[in-house]
Amino acid sequence: MRSGRLTGREAEELCAGYLRGKGYTILERNYVCRGGELDIVAEQPGNTGLRRMLLGSGQGYLVFVEVKYRSGDMYEPREAVGYRKQQRLRLAAQAWIAEHGMRYQPRFDVIEVRTEGGEPRFNHFENAF
Repeated sequence: MRSGRLTGREAEELCAGYLRGKGYTILERNYVCRGGELDIVAEQPGNTGLRRMLLGSGQGYLVFVEVKYRSGDMYEPREAVGYRKQQRLRLAAQAWIAEHGMRYQPRFDVIEVRTEGGEPRFNHFENAF
């Protein structure tokens, strides 16, 4: 990383690695359609075996992830995902589902990426809207 600043693409790459580390499967990145763009489309598998017994539902999720990176501290990056952006993300998700189908319940997450001391820090908001 150069001087602690990232590009949007680098932040998305870091988020994809972060999600893989949490057990998600990345299905697609930077999906573009007439309705908008999806940064990351992933599957979060449901709980199985002992985890299912302890935690309940085995339901997995089809996760549409919006990545937000900001280098300044003027405001929280998640604040950039307002009503209009949410509508565009929903349209893009509908197009993706129409193209690829859906195995799990859909969910929209927002992941903020900030750098502190040159190291990325993630703030993951599941089911953000």
